[in-house]
Amino acid sequence: MPAKGARILIVDDEEQIRRLLKVALGGHDYQIDEAASGQDGLRQAAIFHPDLIILDLSLPDLDGLSVLERIREWSQVPVIILTVQEHEDQKIKALDSGADDYITKPFSMGELLARIRVAMRHAADTEDEPVIILGDLSIDLAHRLVTLKGKELKLTPTEYDILKNLAVHSGRVLTHKQLLCEIWGKEYQNETHYLRVYIGQLRRKIEPDATRPRYIITEPGVGYRLVAKD
Repeated sequence: MPAKGARILIVDDEEQIRRLLKVALGGHDYQIDEAASGQDGLRQAAIFHPDLIILDLSLPDLDGLSVLERIREWSQVPVIILTVQEHEDQKIKALDSGADDYITKPFSMGELLARIRVAMRHAADTEDEPVIILGDLSIDLAHRLVTLKGKELKLTPTEYDILKNLAVHSGRVLTHKQLLCEIWGKEYQNETHYLRVYIGQLRRKIEPDATRPRYIITEPGVGYRLVAKD
């Protein structure tokens, strides 16, 4: 269930999109404010104090990345980017610049609501969870222990570090650059083949069918997302 009364700011120059989101999200007990430009969005972010921002990348004055960067100078409010499929590089830049997630136009309202819930839940978490449970998969952070259906999995240190990073941000996409910098360091941020090898190894260990993954989902050209499947 959404946090009752949580405030969402919609920054999009398309009136139809703003109207659609205002009606749909308002029907789920969210308080909605809106802005049609980047400058207006920055002003409303300061005045409205939103709990989450939905930000279009294509705005008539400032581009969405500039708006995001300026927001991140003073706030860690969750930001979900609205984008189009062709602009894959912008998705990556947005995530690397501090966006919490992205969703592609056209989008389903159910998917957007799910992404909002994930972003809000992460924002509300003030302490690391000692054990993260995702369906049949359990990651004990304190003991570096991973189990699947109660059976311990033997992971290499690198496999564990990748899985831990995905699990801590479960439901959110992590870019190739974010994972590579976190696991191997900034000098390896372009070595995406490292990730492909280790993700393949992880899938063979945790997925019922590594060719049809249920846990580690590929976001083509962008990165990976860990999700729980019932």
